[in-house]
Amino acid sequence: AVSLSNCTASLHLALKAVGVGKSDEVIVPSLTFVATVNSVRYLNAKPIFCDVTNCNDLTLDTKLIEPLINEKTKAIIVMHYAGYSCDMKKINDMAKKYDLSVIEDACHAPLSEFGNKKLGSIGDIGCFSFFSNKNISTAEGGMLVTDNADIFEKVKLNRSHGMTSLSYDRSRGHSTSYDVIEFGYNYRMDDLRASLGIVQLKKLEGDIQVRSKVRRKYIKSLSGLSKVIIPFKANINKSSNYIFPIVLKDSSVNIRDQIRFYLDSKGIQTSVHYPAVHRFSIYNSNKIKLPVSEYVSDNLITLPMYSSLTNLEVDYICNELSNALKIYHI
Repeated sequence: AVSLSNCTASLHLALKAVGVGKSDEVIVPSLTFVATVNSVRYLNAKPIFCDVTNCNDLTLDTKLIEPLINEKTKAIIVMHYAGYSCDMKKINDMAKKYDLSVIEDACHAPLSEFGNKKLGSIGDIGCFSFFSNKNISTAEGGMLVTDNADIFEKVKLNRSHGMTSLSYDRSRGHSTSYDVIEFGYNYRMDDLRASLGIVQLKKLEGDIQVRSKVRRKYIKSLSGLSKVIIPFKANINKSSNYIFPIVLKDSSVNIRDQIRFYLDSKGIQTSVHYPAVHRFSIYNSNKIKLPVSEYVSDNLITLPMYSSLTNLEVDYICNELSNALKIYHI
């Protein structure tokens, strides 16, 4: 495990460590935070967008990945949306078939599982975020994990300017000289954030257990709303329950936004995870269509999710959502 200044740095160094470079292609989701895709561009490689499965499963559609693979493809970045796993068996089998690297964007997924394996530990590299709104927060920070010793050493070297000795070693008097053998970066996590992270890690399991109770309460309270899809409702694997997204049926972006405005007027803060990356100005020259990602992006609402949310508050949120659906005839 290599601590880093943020998860964007983790993704960048992960791609660099597996040899992604100019003109290579990396298969990525569009329904993700833009950093997942930007990290590919940092290395002058080309992101190849893949759609998600459906409104119930917001992870990469494994049936659509293989047609995107060609001689330029170097890696696949999967994103475990909301803390729920992509089909890592199918993706790893596909990667092995074509000799591709698999990088897990596990920012939503600390302690989440696929089968009995922790997300982030199944592909070649796992990348985590400790941003202020994540399950573990150091205000800003990240982590890269791998079981490949060569990747570990490459990342550790590139994390700190390509220097052959660590700042810690020099400060302890264990090393008085160093060489710079690679064009590295200043991607280290500082000591203050690391100390916060150690304490946060001890609280993680308990927080996730409470979040799972909040999720079950949401599912029960929303069960009567026929126009609301709860993604991953049937999930049986352990999840971080990072966020609680819903997708509106037979809706539009205008209706979704009106419902969000209504909820805001009732004191309920919502969000959207995420605007589809392939629609951003910097990427829309690709002119591709991802119908599921686009529908979800236009009709998804992220409801409040945190461990101190009470049953009474969940009922209030769900009741006001029900009222909004009636007002806007959905």
